[in-house]
Amino acid sequence: MAVIAKKGTHALREDKPTQTKKNKKIRSHLSYWLFIGPALFVFLMIQLIPFGMGIYYSFTSWNGISAVREWVGFQNYIQIFTNDPRFFDSFLFTTKFMIAAVLISNAIGFTLALILNAALKTKNILRTVYFLPNVIGGLLLGFIWQFIFVRGFAVIGEITNIGFFQQPWLGDAETAFWGLVIVFAWQISGYMMVIYVAALQGLDRSLLEAAKIDGANAFQLLRKIIIPLVLPAFTICLFLTISMAFKLFDLNLALTGGGPYNSTESVALNIYNEAFTMNNYGIGSAKSFIFFVIVAVVTIFQVSLTKKREVEA
Repeated sequence: MAVIAKKGTHALREDKPTQTKKNKKIRSHLSYWLFIGPALFVFLMIQLIPFGMGIYYSFTSWNGISAVREWVGFQNYIQIFTNDPRFFDSFLFTTKFMIAAVLISNAIGFTLALILNAALKTKNILRTVYFLPNVIGGLLLGFIWQFIFVRGFAVIGEITNIGFFQQPWLGDAETAFWGLVIVFAWQISGYMMVIYVAALQGLDRSLLEAAKIDGANAFQLLRKIIIPLVLPAFTICLFLTISMAFKLFDLNLALTGGGPYNSTESVALNIYNEAFTMNNYGIGSAKSFIFFVIVAVVTIFQVSLTKKREVEA
């Protein structure tokens, strides 16, 4: 009996550590889901479920209001590719805008970062000033710059008689295009500057000093050392600016409204007009899915290309 009692006591002692480990594991899982659960729920409700519903609606004929949703299969996609030149005109405009806006905003952002990375007494104030436009909402920014282009530039043109200010900035397709590029670059360059400044501050100063001792000039330092070392920042900034430029909407809506004569209508604005102005929600959903695929392909290609350059550098 004593031997059996000892064996039972020994078994209970072995079970206690096992039970403790199980309790710790359960608590670990509970704490994990406590932190990740709300974020996952919000992501499902705001992103994944609406995305799935949008794909479903792209195969239906629906006006966005009635309860009747007629299944039409690929008819919406066929109609877009065969009988909707306005969509492809807006996509061509958006692509041109993206190329110009990405190049200019990154060039300005990187230049500002190089200047503010120097030992300037006012660099912190200047960083704040340059970043402030990014805080202003796109709609408000569009209305502000609409007043500047229409009224402000006209007054300056009358006073100075400079042709740059006398152009019909929002009344002509060419100048309206560059007006959008100017405002977009003005808004986003400060954000890009912050990322580039962070990358420049992480550089190993000993490499720069060694290159200077070896006789490298400022251009050689920039081309051979600084740019290769901050390529990860270029990857991030290019990804952000490409996606932002492709998704141009609120600035486009407030500044030009797609005019004159739909010549500055972005893809996002075209989708909005299709779904909510003309009440073709099914076709609008199909356009948005096509747009999503194109943007995803372009950004994935850009990231893979720049990541490859990082490894080579």
